[in-house]
Amino acid sequence: MKHSFTTEIERILKKNYPKNSTYIFNNSELLQYLNQKTKSANKGAKARGSFGNIYSVYVLIEDYIKKGFVKSGKYSDYEGAKFSDIFKRQRELPFGAKLQNHALNHRLNQEFKKYFPTCDYIPIIRIAATNKYWINENLLKINVGRKKINVAETIIEVINAYIQVKKNAFDKFIKTCNQLKSISNKNKNKIIEFIEELLAPNVDARIFEIVSFAILKYFYHNQTVYFGFDLDSIDEENLKLYKTGRTNANDGGIDFVMKPLGRFFQVTETTDAKKYFLDIDKLEKFPITFVVKSENTVKELKKQLKKNAEAQYPVKSIVKKYINCIEEIINIPILIERFEISVKSGYLKKILTEIIIQSKVEFNYEEE
Repeated sequence: MKHSFTTEIERILKKNYPKNSTYIFNNSELLQYLNQKTKSANKGAKARGSFGNIYSVYVLIEDYIKKGFVKSGKYSDYEGAKFSDIFKRQRELPFGAKLQNHALNHRLNQEFKKYFPTCDYIPIIRIAATNKYWINENLLKINVGRKKINVAETIIEVINAYIQVKKNAFDKFIKTCNQLKSISNKNKNKIIEFIEELLAPNVDARIFEIVSFAILKYFYHNQTVYFGFDLDSIDEENLKLYKTGRTNANDGGIDFVMKPLGRFFQVTETTDAKKYFLDIDKLEKFPITFVVKSENTVKELKKQLKKNAEAQYPVKSIVKKYINCIEEIINIPILIERFEISVKSGYLKKILTEIIIQSKVEFNYEEE
């Protein structure tokens, strides 16, 4: 059970159920599930938060409480929560502005079954034809002796505590970024160390993508190409990198695009051939550059990718066609090298500013 946020869960349970806190935790799959999903709570803003699945639980239990079912006991007669209402509500929650519907529709239930394969219940009951949703009330009621204790309000309290911890961590992250912006050039090593820490393999994928973009944007910034329709009208243009969407959006998009060359970049954590080839298929086998959250060498990454591809696709010509579509692989050491080049070009504080801007957009952050 033990991780850093567990003590907060224990505190809430002891406050609400002084005599039965341990028993209730041990007999509540939902509380145990939340204990697993809140492991990132005290690891700071750089650790991935599990808001999609957690918020699916939250909005349905919140609806359950607001409609008075904790006391009335008539939830079995309820017509169900409207998808539009609960979907809108989860996007109103901190960090939830761009959440998709996957957790509500299947992802939460699938993951819950992995954690609790012998449990008779899944958390979300859904009728696709009517787009109505229910929390599984069986997971909210715990038999304690002759009494049934409903943990709905306790679960909301636990999730609210998690939200606050994550928000505090992100506030601290943004505050640190802003403080580093104001330090003199004589102490720029502090900024360099801070940004390089954000490229570690264990950092939240969203932060890694944001930092990768900021570094590459200013690495390419001074590079120029010459374009024209005839030899008498050739123009010099700087390479410009654009971030084309949010991380983890599952919208089929490509992460960065470069003008005027039309290069495409995709950020990934994996060497799974299926993932790479899916991204290549999005562009109908147009060349693509992969930015990989790995400290392995490019040679090692290509070797692993080819090995995975050959295991997945036994036809050599297909493997070769896909492999040839990988224009470049940029790993963590290459990103650090390009970061150092950008620092020498005088772009350190601009990179930090870009990280702040993109982080606020990504996490739907508003300073109070």
